[in-house]
Amino acid sequence: MPHGGAADLLTAAAAALVLIAIAGALYTHRFGLSHLLVFLIVGMLAGVDGPLGLPFDNHAAAVHVGNLALALILFDGGLRTRWGQVRDGMLPASLLATVGIAATAGGVAVIAKLVLDVPWAQGLLLGAAVSSTDASAVFAQFSASRLKLDERLAATIEVESAINDPMAMVLTVGLIAWMGSPDASGVEVLAPLLAQQLGLGMALGLAGGGLFAWWLCRLPITDDHDGLAALLMAALGLLLFAVTNRFGGSGFLAVYLAGLLVRHRCERVALLSLPGLNGYTWMAQAALFLLLGLLVTPHEVWRLAAPGLLIAAGLMLLARPAAVVLCLAPLRFGWRSQCFVAWSGLRGGVPIVLAAYPVLAGVPGAWRLFDVAFLVVLLSLLIQGPTLAPLARALGLDRPTR
Repeated sequence: MPHGGAADLLTAAAAALVLIAIAGALYTHRFGLSHLLVFLIVGMLAGVDGPLGLPFDNHAAAVHVGNLALALILFDGGLRTRWGQVRDGMLPASLLATVGIAATAGGVAVIAKLVLDVPWAQGLLLGAAVSSTDASAVFAQFSASRLKLDERLAATIEVESAINDPMAMVLTVGLIAWMGSPDASGVEVLAPLLAQQLGLGMALGLAGGGLFAWWLCRLPITDDHDGLAALLMAALGLLLFAVTNRFGGSGFLAVYLAGLLVRHRCERVALLSLPGLNGYTWMAQAALFLLLGLLVTPHEVWRLAAPGLLIAAGLMLLARPAAVVLCLAPLRFGWRSQCFVAWSGLRGGVPIVLAAYPVLAGVPGAWRLFDVAFLVVLLSLLIQGPTLAPLARALGLDRPTR
């Protein structure tokens, strides 16, 4: 029987990349570095400037894989979150996910205008792309560092990272549409899109989550069906994501809310599915970050190292902290908590995926924005990730387990 030589070679190469990335992640974990960073770097080494020299420039495929991976990660995050946790952190997280995103995008736009000398619209586009914290990066880093934070503080950070992607995506898509329709004002383009995305995302997420929970509680799922339960959960999450997007809502918001409701109303099945679902989310993250690493051309990114470093520093030290103070100071968060929330705004795959949207839309100068967004993510994972746990202990926020 003839062998498919090219298909076998591709399969072997993909498997080898994953094995190398996993082995590297297990060793770097002890230094506090994110597993996701290792997958990203392995993808870069396999790309056009690396030893393997694999050519890959399919932004559409990367965006599609990124959206599916994030949908699975957010659904899993909703299933892992207790309802009481959400109650504690919903108000501050909602402010950070809306007002905070807009403020962060505006701050980055000012820095990009000064550093890159780009038009205001492009600066805002870059700010929108890098404004959201990444759920997969935050969940992974919190799990790795094993911090014991105050429940309200932990809930604020985790819920914000899960629900701020819709706002960042709406801003990115809306700004691209506005740049293509110069006669319309930004408010005329963004306001209806934001209302549709958030409104439909919330409505379909709550309706879908309630329906899923009702059905799951009536299925004859026993403790022996943990693998089937995980597969069932993954299929339900992706189905809701696709349907919500089809109707014009935010699939990301819908799957997270649905996960919360399923955990609240059908906890036994939700908990049964989590070990298997964890494997699916790791596979999704691995595929996403390897693809994003392959997509980047390091020698082109290197040319923007200086402005990228300045923008990343401005985001971490100015734009994000200012947005956090604006949202959390009125809610009586202490200065230590505000400092930690500001520093815990890890960037991951979402900014790179969002920065690929302008490239697909043919926006002038989009390649520079994509490369700068990649640098921002890389520096965030390199600098903020390893220092997150030491900062929590220095601020006295980590509660040792008795």
